[in-house]
Amino acid sequence: MSATSPPTSTVTSRSRSLTPNKRLVLGLAVCLLAAGVFMLANLSGNLGFVLELRGRKLAAMVLVGWSTGVATVAFQTVTNNRLLTPSIMGLDALYVFIQSILVLVLGIALVGQVGAYPMFFLNVGLMLLAASALTSVLFGKRSRSVYVVVLAGLVLGSVLRALSSLIARVLDPSSFMVLQDNLFASFTAVNPQLIWLCAVIVALASGYLWSMRATLDVLTLGRDAAVSLGVPYQRTMRRVLLVATLLVCVSTALVGPITFLGLIVAAIAYQVSGTGRHTVTMPMAGLLGVAVLVGGQAILEQILGQATVLSVVIEFIGGIAFIWLVIRKASS
Repeated sequence: MSATSPPTSTVTSRSRSLTPNKRLVLGLAVCLLAAGVFMLANLSGNLGFVLELRGRKLAAMVLVGWSTGVATVAFQTVTNNRLLTPSIMGLDALYVFIQSILVLVLGIALVGQVGAYPMFFLNVGLMLLAASALTSVLFGKRSRSVYVVVLAGLVLGSVLRALSSLIARVLDPSSFMVLQDNLFASFTAVNPQLIWLCAVIVALASGYLWSMRATLDVLTLGRDAAVSLGVPYQRTMRRVLLVATLLVCVSTALVGPITFLGLIVAAIAYQVSGTGRHTVTMPMAGLLGVAVLVGGQAILEQILGQATVLSVVIEFIGGIAFIWLVIRKASS
């Protein structure tokens, strides 16, 4: 051993000194740093207006990133598969279809007159109803192969996108442009009235999932082990699926669809948490979701000059990650 090399025991103790709680603190620090850079970088002009605009965008990104990360970890736990997210199951395609139907039936004038709150609850209600029916069929009493579930989600998404594309072809140019603006996740045009409503819903749903963290730990042992330990499996699974789907529906209705964000942050959270306990993995995924959105948006605005939309970059990276995860699972 070289005289300058530290003893093996010292290296091991240093590697173990970063406990899961310290990793959570580090994740929170990264989020705060990203938020600081996003809010304060290149400030000019009317500072009050700029800070208000950036603060609204930051609040939306925090809500979407946190709710998507937390919901994905809970969803993957009860479905017992780390490839699945509510968005991959076709929830984003459902959002596109609902928006297309509303513009076709009501027209852009009536859609604009409906109001922010009724439109929000309409979107959330329809998505939650359809997603609940889908999860009840796919994750009922009969256990199904993950490939069947993924295939069902992909087929559903393909059918809904085809119908949405058909509707888009019969719209007039102005209605088509309005529809296209609603189909890409945007943190710029967020209604400030909805932020507070979404914050309350996300806080209540996150609180419920947090109260279920010990039960979720048991569910990771498998269905038979959970039942033998006294967990009411079917009831617990339905409730967690409903709450997780609600979180994704709220974030989608607030800013638009971001299909692969949950998959990315959940996969990273499992690797960096240092434990499988949901006390750590759920908030870690939420913090990573916030860091990805806020940090990515700061880079796009301050360095790349808003050359593209953040959701496009996330979809590209997430698509590659999804294919890699499917190949790795198939080869294992």
